[in-house]
Amino acid sequence: MSDPTQIAQRETGAVSRNATEEKTRRLKLNPAVDIFEDSQGVTLLADLPGVTRERLEVSVHDGSLTIEAESAVPTPANLHLSHAEIRAPYFSRQFAVSDDFDTSRIEANLKEGVLKLTIPRREEAKPRRIEVSVG
Repeated sequence: MSDPTQIAQRETGAVSRNATEEKTRRLKLNPAVDIFEDSQGVTLLADLPGVTRERLEVSVHDGSLTIEAESAVPTPANLHLSHAEIRAPYFSRQFAVSDDFDTSRIEANLKEGVLKLTIPRREEAKPRRIEVSVG
């Protein structure tokens, strides 16, 4: 017969995971994104529920825009967590950015779980009206 306290005992390997193994085990999600384009540029809205500014990284390199974020599952201060099956999701999404846009002037704002990125067009890429003379 097995010892009834065995269920409460933990294997040492399960408790002492290294950070690399934990990153590969976490749930990876593509955040839902809405993209609006006009003559001035592009506005991108990404749903990132539970993400704080400290756990959000937006980067641009070689025409590639990357959004990476990790949400936090809140735990009350007086609660000691002994077992968890819900993992905080890790959001990751990458976009190709045309040379028509000025990536050095991207503006980012995070409010209530929604990331708003504004990517302006380069001046030379904006549509312009050309006057036609007669004669």
